[in-house]
Amino acid sequence: MRDKKELRKLLNLNYLDLTNKTFCVGKYDMPKLYCDPIEFPDYIALYSQPCEYHKTANTCIGFYDYDIKFDGDNGLYNSIRYKKERRLDEYRRRFEGVKFFISPDYSQLGDVPYYHNIFQLGRAREVSLWLSLNIGASVIPNIPCCCDDDLDFICDGIEDVSIVAFSTKGRTDTERNIQLIRKSILVSIDKLKHLKAILVYDVSIDNKMVEELFEPARKRNISVIVPDNLLKSRNISRSDYVQQ
Repeated sequence: MRDKKELRKLLNLNYLDLTNKTFCVGKYDMPKLYCDPIEFPDYIALYSQPCEYHKTANTCIGFYDYDIKFDGDNGLYNSIRYKKERRLDEYRRRFEGVKFFISPDYSQLGDVPYYHNIFQLGRAREVSLWLSLNIGASVIPNIPCCCDDDLDFICDGIEDVSIVAFSTKGRTDTERNIQLIRKSILVSIDKLKHLKAILVYDVSIDNKMVEELFEPARKRNISVIVPDNLLKSRNISRSDYVQQ
């Protein structure tokens, strides 16, 4: 009999090192995550902005870039999957001292084979486990808003978290997308009984759309936090300049 660790390597099952430290939930066996921080982020830096990682004491790293920027051959997920220890050490150094992450926003689309979207959410959970175990950070689950079918399982495995994250960037451009994010918010506040706060990555010059979309959460005494970020600050500055 081959050693289990050797067989795991031969079959590219290195992700089991992470998922075996939790348990799986729901129809698609989504890994269980925990996140109940005693304080919340006050600034969001994107993965592609390492100079912003320590902008404040409570800066949070979000993966709201185009996937190619954080999900290439040597991206964090592939480094975990193929156990690229040298690359993983580089990620540990890159993220040293970071207190908060938002789980990766691997793109989900309405016009691709559906299994692909399920897989995208699953690997976001695996990376979240790695960040939590290796960086010692709080990893806030990101709630995707792709299609109505996702609403059945987007909260599987995060039933006990006290905070989740949404992005409104590029998701309020059509009525269909606005309705999807509305539905995702309602599902989240209905299913997540321990929810205390929602973190929102928003780049608009004001928070009018955020205030409208997340009003149902506020009515349930769930805090809606819209931290500053580089693109939001730039948009506000440009708007002020144009008005002048």
